[in-house]
Amino acid sequence: MNLRRWFFLFWTALLIGAAGALATGLIMMLVNGEKTNGIADFMLYLLILFGSGVMISVYSQMGFFAYLILNYMGKGVFPKRGWQIVQIVLTVLALLDVMFLRLFVGGERERISDIVLGLLILAAAVVTAYVKVKQTHISALVPTLFFMIAVTAVETIGVLRIDVNAATIFIVVPLLLCNAYQMLILHKLVDNSEERSAEPAGKSIKESRA
Repeated sequence: MNLRRWFFLFWTALLIGAAGALATGLIMMLVNGEKTNGIADFMLYLLILFGSGVMISVYSQMGFFAYLILNYMGKGVFPKRGWQIVQIVLTVLALLDVMFLRLFVGGERERISDIVLGLLILAAAVVTAYVKVKQTHISALVPTLFFMIAVTAVETIGVLRIDVNAATIFIVVPLLLCNAYQMLILHKLVDNSEERSAEPAGKSIKESRA
């Protein structure tokens, strides 16, 4: 992948994060019945949502690059089948951690919000994995689920410590959108780069034969 395509991924992910934060923030404002004092306050609120979405997108991209490095190292350390098993185990543990950790370890009686959050992440992961497999190959199923569940769970640790449902929704929705987008577009960027790099080599071979 060349630098131009990385910049394309960076800016488009920023826009998706900002759009996700704007939509989530406005919907939450309507649902909660909140109002702003005039146009100036409303524009300031939109600016805050936009900036928050950009920061969430950057955070998502940091997690995505960390996943790429981890995946590269995992393929080098474990055999192919072994690395898939490791990803499956970590994915299941991460999902259970999000849904039930504070229920059993924290001693709290009711954590419906954690279960809903886990189901939301699971649903987003399944949809993303389905589309990814349709676009590529069945081998993309496990890595996509791992990234969408395990990596997203790690990225949400900070907001879960706040323990405010509104903040959790505002962070998680744009985060899932950015993660899904990056996972779904990655193979397109890599494939296009490989095709372009292969063209000069093919031309040089034809010229040498001629």
